[in-house]
Amino acid sequence: MTRTDEARTDEPRTDELRIGDAERDAVVVALHDHFAAGRLDRAELDERMDAALAAKTRGDLGALVRDLPPPHGLPEPAKPRPAPVPWPAPGQVPWGHPGLMHAGPHHMRHRHRHRHGPPPPAFPLLLGVFLVLTFTVGAGTGFLAVLGIATLVWLARAARAGAAVRHAHRADPC
Repeated sequence: MTRTDEARTDEPRTDELRIGDAERDAVVVALHDHFAAGRLDRAELDERMDAALAAKTRGDLGALVRDLPPPHGLPEPAKPRPAPVPWPAPGQVPWGHPGLMHAGPHHMRHRHRHRHGPPPPAFPLLLGVFLVLTFTVGAGTGFLAVLGIATLVWLARAARAGAAVRHAHRADPC
């Protein structure tokens, strides 16, 4: 048995989890609603309310409302988290199409149009614009100007990347 299997067997099942006043109160309210709907008589309501107020675990509360339709006052069990999406392997892009990452021979004739290396650092430029505008006009104006410039740069890069992917797809329609 592996270490993770041992950890799983030590975890309490959902029915064994301790509850608090909020869970007890929610079940009591649901029991009152079922009484008002005619599903429980007064003796059953009193008996189940006493048991609900004395309940210690989710299983104790679940037994009280097991034969009643929802809403029963119990919180829904936690849904399992979806499996994490693995990062792409080196040389792959997350959206699956390699685009221009693997420039084949058909891209060699257009080599002069592609800029190589990382993009110029925008942060120092934006910081400079922010500081100049902050000390001359005000911090709010500086922030809005930097936000506007960053948005325009982002949109231009996104449009350029989209055009490059479309161009690559037209040139190599695999």
